[in-house]
Amino acid sequence: MTPTLLHDELIVCIKSSDFHNGDIVAFYNNNKILLKRVIGVGGDIIDISEDGIVSRNGEPLQETYVNELALGECDIELPYQVPDNRIFVMGDHRAVSIDSRSSAIGCIAEENMIGKVFFRIMPIEKIGFF
Repeated sequence: MTPTLLHDELIVCIKSSDFHNGDIVAFYNNNKILLKRVIGVGGDIIDISEDGIVSRNGEPLQETYVNELALGECDIELPYQVPDNRIFVMGDHRAVSIDSRSSAIGCIAEENMIGKVFFRIMPIEKIGFF
C-alpha cells in the first residue's frame, strides 16, 4: 500500500460491513491479512486502461493517493462487473500490487473482510485518521 502505508506502521482497523469506495480495508487471503483500497462494490463496473487509469461505472477515478499509474498484473477481462456481496480492491502501488485485477486474489467476499483501516498510531509523526 505504499506510498499510503509503509512497513512497520501501526494501524487500527474497525470491524465494519459498510465499505465505501476509497476506504482502505483489511481482509483475509490464504491465512494472511492484506490491506488494499476499495475500488468498487457489488454491481459496479470497473475498467482499467493500458496506461493504468481506473474507471468505475464509466467515470475515471481521481486517485491522488497513487504515485504511479499502471495496469499491473491483470488477468481478468475488462470491463469487469463486481459480483454482488463482493468488493473489488487494489493496492496503491499499482505496478507491483497483487489484488482484484488478478485471479489469484479476485474480488473479496464480505465474510473475508476484517474491517476498515481507521487510524495510524505509529510512527508518531504520521499519527491520525484515514
